[in-house]
Amino acid sequence: MITETKRQYTATIGIECHVQLKTTTKLFSAVSNDDRNAEPNTLISHICLGMPGALPVLNKEAINLAIKASLALGVKPQKFSKFDRKHYFYPDLPKGYQITQYDQPVIVGGFVDIHVGDEPKRINLTRAHLEEDAGKSTHPAGADFSLVDLNRAGTPLLEIVSEPEMHTAEEAKAYVRELYLLMRYAGVSEADLFHGNMRFDVNVSVSKNLKRMGTRTETKNLNSFRSVADAVEYEIERQIEVLEKSGSITQETRGWDESKQKTVLQRTKEDAHDYRYFPEPDIPPIEIDDKMVEKTEKAMPVMPAEWRQRLAKLGLDARQTDSLLLSELDDGSGTYLPLIEKNMNNPEKAKTLANWFINSEIPLRRESEIDKNIDNKWREKLYQELHELVSANKLSSTSVKSLLTELLKTGQKPDSLEKYASEKGYIQVSDIGEIEKIIKQVLSENPEAANDVKKGESKAIGFLVGQVMKASRGQANPQLAQELIKKKLQ
Repeated sequence: MITETKRQYTATIGIECHVQLKTTTKLFSAVSNDDRNAEPNTLISHICLGMPGALPVLNKEAINLAIKASLALGVKPQKFSKFDRKHYFYPDLPKGYQITQYDQPVIVGGFVDIHVGDEPKRINLTRAHLEEDAGKSTHPAGADFSLVDLNRAGTPLLEIVSEPEMHTAEEAKAYVRELYLLMRYAGVSEADLFHGNMRFDVNVSVSKNLKRMGTRTETKNLNSFRSVADAVEYEIERQIEVLEKSGSITQETRGWDESKQKTVLQRTKEDAHDYRYFPEPDIPPIEIDDKMVEKTEKAMPVMPAEWRQRLAKLGLDARQTDSLLLSELDDGSGTYLPLIEKNMNNPEKAKTLANWFINSEIPLRRESEIDKNIDNKWREKLYQELHELVSANKLSSTSVKSLLTELLKTGQKPDSLEKYASEKGYIQVSDIGEIEKIIKQVLSENPEAANDVKKGESKAIGFLVGQVMKASRGQANPQLAQELIKKKLQ
């Protein structure tokens, strides 16, 4: 696609996100909500199958989680909402209708704040509603049949619908990523993308007329941040190419082919009236009072926006902060942020800990190189002793990383960290006499650099300090070495 042609069009993107709530049981039946290791069609009941006379009973915890989600999205839940029946025929929907919320959802409004580069942007939300999930259809390659697994049928979902306020693939990716953080930190969902706990339907349209959107297509069931960005980018270019060839865009549902990196047609898109919505007669309306909301508000954890403010005070940039926010979820609650927060009264120490996490521990965990027997209590003690040794100028930054890596990988827990570090050769030499001997040798071997320092060339002293560190096998105190070199050459 020619870039200049692309610039003539404005893309408009809206995203519907299906978030699986982390309840123990399904939305309307007392059946396990965790089907990750279950055999097909084993987590089902007469309610999931829509048997005659089966009456659904609403899971109260789903309402509690919906309140949490609402607060995480910057708005209070609706005091009154109700369920409806959405009719359509598909093999993975035994009842022939889905219990969802139509005209009176549990959440109205809200927003998600994102950053693309250094530019902040607020994406407003239309609504978020509760509904039950359908089953899962699989289509074996080369077979002339499909298989249906109803384990997922009845799983509680919160569908979060954005306003069509995004215009680039980068904005769409930033939005779904931030939504993931909000749902995880609020404790609403496990949001396991691999197992489909969070899925994205992306609506894309393009138009040359800024006052009127084009016809949209919906690409369904995307399950990664990258696939959202890739699908949006592909669909923008595909639609522009169709229009440039005097074609027209059809409102339709499409799927994302990861292997071919392209969207593919699934079916033409239905409108709301095609679903024949009417109020669900078997489930009473939901009434949420102020006490329920207040109780949930008091129990809400620290959310990403607040963590960003706290970490910004330490001088961490957006990349470092995002690394900590995501790694806190991936590596286990209480791994990084609480320890940093515990030391906020000493900003220098808190920032040092953050840098050690980002540059040493997080990469090790990412490569699964951390010893499994390491616990948070021991980690806290380790980092405390490391900081004490650094503060006393007994460990250099290079030595800290090497020592930390060694202990985290092997799981060794020495009684005295200083003694262990000394025996392993990590402790810095701060003995003036010892360092002066090394400096004398370095200066005699590098007379030109020594003369450059005398002439006031600052780069040369860095070279000489490097030579001292090399000769001492990294054990000399670099600050002390620099001071002694300056004194010697003056």
